Amino acid sequence: MNRTLPADRLLSGTLAGLAGSSALNVVTYLDMAVRARPTSSTPEETVRRLADTAHVPLGPEDRAANRRAGLGPLLGYVSGVATAVGYALLVRRRLPVPVAAGLLGVGAMVGSDAPIAALRVSDPRTWSAGSWLSDLVPHLAYGLAAAVTLDRLSGD
Repeated sequence: MNRTLPADRLLSGTLAGLAGSSALNVVTYLDMAVRARPTSSTPEETVRRLADTAHVPLGPEDRAANRRAGLGPLLGYVSGVATAVGYALLVRRRLPVPVAAGLLGVGAMVGSDAPIAALRVSDPRTWSAGSWLSDLVPHLAYGLAAAVTLDRLSGD
């Protein structure tokens, strides 16, 4: 990756972030299907808190609920793309895929958990081991997919 132009790293990071976010969603939906667990309200509540904090009206409640339902998952993609773009721009040498996957997975996890803690949507300090595992596994899938994508796009 060190010989590529910033625009190339930006594109590679974007594609890797999209691949990673898709992998995260697949693992999350599989978990929901296998354990018959409901969808999380965290993304929608995060949008609600962000909109309230920024004083951005989302419209009447019936329309606001639909906007939150759409914007919540989009925030996840924005976070996933931003994580991989940041990695692609900052990490100038090619790391082994397992190392890159760990860095990207942890980075994505921080990128999603820090805002929900800051907005007081949830407090990760109070999560059970099972809750942490449910958060960690999809983020590791994100990291692996993003790292493999970046590795393949580097073309070396």
